[in-house]
Amino acid sequence: MQEDFYESVSKPLRNKQIFEMAKGYAFDYIDGISNRNVYPKEEDLLKLKNFYEPLPQVGTDEEEILSALHQNGSPNTLAQTGGRYFGFVNGGALPVTLAVKWLTDVWDQNSVLYVASPVAGVIEEVCEKWIVDLFGLPAETAMGLVGGSSDASLCALTVARNTILERNGYNIYENGLMGAPEIRVVLSENAHATIFKALSILGIGSKNIIKAEANPDGTLRLDKLPELDERTILILQAGNVNTGAFDKFDTLCDLANEKNAWVHIDGAFGLWAKTSKEYAYLAKGIEKATSWSVDAHKTLNVPYDCGIVLCKYRDAFCKALQANGEYIIYSGKRDGMLYTTAMSRRARAFELWAAIKYLGKEGIATLVETLCRNAKTFAGRLSQLGFTILNDVVYNQVLIQYVDDEMTKRVLEYVQNDRVCWCGPTQWKGNMAIRLSVCSWATTKEDIELCVDSFKRGIEYTREKNLN
Repeated sequence: MQEDFYESVSKPLRNKQIFEMAKGYAFDYIDGISNRNVYPKEEDLLKLKNFYEPLPQVGTDEEEILSALHQNGSPNTLAQTGGRYFGFVNGGALPVTLAVKWLTDVWDQNSVLYVASPVAGVIEEVCEKWIVDLFGLPAETAMGLVGGSSDASLCALTVARNTILERNGYNIYENGLMGAPEIRVVLSENAHATIFKALSILGIGSKNIIKAEANPDGTLRLDKLPELDERTILILQAGNVNTGAFDKFDTLCDLANEKNAWVHIDGAFGLWAKTSKEYAYLAKGIEKATSWSVDAHKTLNVPYDCGIVLCKYRDAFCKALQANGEYIIYSGKRDGMLYTTAMSRRARAFELWAAIKYLGKEGIATLVETLCRNAKTFAGRLSQLGFTILNDVVYNQVLIQYVDDEMTKRVLEYVQNDRVCWCGPTQWKGNMAIRLSVCSWATTKEDIELCVDSFKRGIEYTREKNLN
């Protein structure tokens, strides 16, 4: 029976034909990405009903599977790899990284251990050195690759919690959390939701979290910073998710380090500012922190998913996250599972390596500067239409409002239904706003003008609705 199954699946010529078919569909998608609606049309959304079917009793032909996915699935994706998606902080995907992903997906490597994939281990090791260099971090800094900065923060804060408890004479590895000394967390009242999620998972409740008063741009107020000590985790932001603002790392890290507090920087999309001479001032002092989280699938435009966790203390990092078993073969080389909560996981380093090698230091800086320049251009054009720009556009985030909450809501509804571009709502200072996250290498001046025209039509639509 096993031989029959093998024979039915292992058909080299047949399998090549299937891959050619998939390649054709992929090229069809790529060719149309710049001209298609950014959000699926209503008639396309109806095609999703075709996926609801009873569990098949017998298998389905490969061609039918690929065709169904392309015909019903491709039109119902968001065109975030194009140039007019500004919704969540999703980067585009550099073509070379997609090509590398295609190749390495065929490899299907598990980056758990060096012996499971020597090439994955070596590429991860190389990427660690490159990332540490790009961000100007301490040479001993260790890196792990995870799904995104949510997981990265969870890993980093796990190490922070365990290290702080050990420094204070408590062995969490033997005793667990029951009876552990209290840990305080200090962060901005505008900290990202994923940070609160990670703290909750780690058993750090709201009573142990001090939400410090923020400046108008969402950054921590230095004059309102609570007292720090050796049982404190201070969490800072490199790029507020609404305003793009950066905390004053140089000063805040100095204050924390004097008290032996742990400093974690949530830099999902903003940490890349360090790579640009023009924007490095925003990230001044990040090297003084203890741990960092950042995404490659945002500003660097690596395909999903590729989150990065970094920690200055390699031994503590590995101690907090490693697993042991009779069958686990540590190599003394790069064993990826030591730096994440996961064991089996795809080898994300391949696309990260490709992006850095393709762009180089200068190219990464140019990418960052291009995104920021496009954000400023977008903000300027929308201001000319009568939108209020609610933030100082220091990086790639633009926060806008039109007259009041109700009119802002109507303009956004029109723009989303127009499907020329896509952006989403947020709440800022108690009011509704529209958030534009400029993250894709593919965004052109023409794209911006097409989007501005859509917003202009949205204003006209809103005014007419008000008159009626």
